[in-house]
Amino acid sequence: MKAKWIVALLLSTALLTSPLYAGDDDDRLTFETLVSHIDSVTAPYVTGDYAVFTAEHNARFVGIAFDYENFSVIHPMQIRTIYDYDFNPVDSLYFFILKLPKTVQDINYRLVIDGLWTTDPLNANKTYSRQAGLYLSHLDASRTVPAVTEKINSNTVRFTYRGAKGQQVRLGGSFTNWDSWIYTLTETSPGVYEIDIPLAPGKYEYAFYTGIQSTPDPSNPERVYTADGRIASLLIVQ
Repeated sequence: MKAKWIVALLLSTALLTSPLYAGDDDDRLTFETLVSHIDSVTAPYVTGDYAVFTAEHNARFVGIAFDYENFSVIHPMQIRTIYDYDFNPVDSLYFFILKLPKTVQDINYRLVIDGLWTTDPLNANKTYSRQAGLYLSHLDASRTVPAVTEKINSNTVRFTYRGAKGQQVRLGGSFTNWDSWIYTLTETSPGVYEIDIPLAPGKYEYAFYTGIQSTPDPSNPERVYTADGRIASLLIVQ
């Protein structure tokens, strides 16, 4: 067989259902990079904040469902075609790339192959669910997840700042009329400062203060210029 050449060609109408494609340009770039390294079926693996699953292309449909979603959603796998140096198709496979939720450190899942629920034949790691009375495929997704500013429930945002330990870190923004003396963050672990603030849906500008100067949120890539020309972070609460 001619040498396989990895070409990032995706052939599936399920492409837009991938969790990565609901994200930003960085997610798309990561998706394309991960796909470019898939050239054969293999046991699932975790790379960074993503899990990669593959399956043989010998069925009309392969989907995957996860325990953290209570198996309520079947995510269609996508088809990847492998070409040789002359651009002739030499192989194909199913794959699915999952952007791991921050709180998920272990994944139990099942495949759906042409309507039949089953464990993953490529994954030797299984766990028995007493509640369901069957075996589930298991993937260890343990990893270090850095704290970031994020919405933690329907009306509360947790602002997080990472820096040197032992500082006094304050928060100011459009929700305080840029008064930085209303909210002071608590150092929850060495160099990690947090505060929970209730915010209604809307757009907010904010920055952290460790003295007189303001600092945009390093964990939030969205930036704006304030009315007085400073750079601040932009937060959208939905």
